[in-house]
Amino acid sequence: MSRSAVANILLLITALIWGCAFVAQRLGMEHMGPFTFNGVRFALGALALAPLFLRLERGESGRILRRPPLGMGRGGLLLGLVLFAGATLQQQGLIYTTAGKAGFITGMYVVLVPVLGRFLGQRVGLGTWVGAGLALAGLYFLSVGESLSVNFGDVLVFIGAFFWAGHVLLIGWLTPGMTAGQAVRLSSIQFAVCAALSLGVALAGEEITLAGLRGGFWPILYGGLMSVGVAYTLQVVAQRDAKPAHAAIILNLETVFAALAGVLLLGEGMDLRGVLGCGLMLSGMLVSQFKP
Repeated sequence: MSRSAVANILLLITALIWGCAFVAQRLGMEHMGPFTFNGVRFALGALALAPLFLRLERGESGRILRRPPLGMGRGGLLLGLVLFAGATLQQQGLIYTTAGKAGFITGMYVVLVPVLGRFLGQRVGLGTWVGAGLALAGLYFLSVGESLSVNFGDVLVFIGAFFWAGHVLLIGWLTPGMTAGQAVRLSSIQFAVCAALSLGVALAGEEITLAGLRGGFWPILYGGLMSVGVAYTLQVVAQRDAKPAHAAIILNLETVFAALAGVLLLGEGMDLRGVLGCGLMLSGMLVSQFKP
């Protein structure tokens, strides 16, 4: 099997892990508040990545390393602030909406990245605009009811998608020329910042109990170690050999896995209008990758 084929399989596993994470996020909040859940899972994620970047950086010792814009500390802080905003809106939104819908709406960031990049002087191709139109039409069918009512949770998740898109653009600015060790260290810093902010808000406004943490042990473990630690590592390894367009399309399947996991594990349902919306959104995400 070729290295490219192996990379695609690893990316598919990554998308599956991330899709199922929406279920873990909903289950975790049955035992604790959203800020507590995010704080603990991102702290676990930061700890899970520490051995990886230490090993990578040992292998890179002696090399001349590029200093990223803003430096490692300030760059990680900025990424952590944006990550905190996106993760908070997504987690709060999951209180009011389903895992499947949240997965598809979060996936809008794939279309939003090039659209927002247009304001930074980046060129935007026809595929991006067509994809954005399809995705917005799908969002309407998915989130706006026949009575023109809008689910509050969907609104929060959609606003969060703008922060996920901004997060991608920031990574694109900070990481070019970085070694793998530097990139993973930067991620560890941003996860630690997000964890600290989330736990700070949780201590101020949520009740944190040992019983709650025990009850949400498995969702937290999945969200922290699998979704952050394992999936991120697989992505880093896989994208070194995968073609960028293939990687983007495969990772978009996260939305499909989120919907399937919601149906199979949580018993979530979706009417024909919602299915049509999901289909249009997925089509828009894929179209935006062909001629970005």
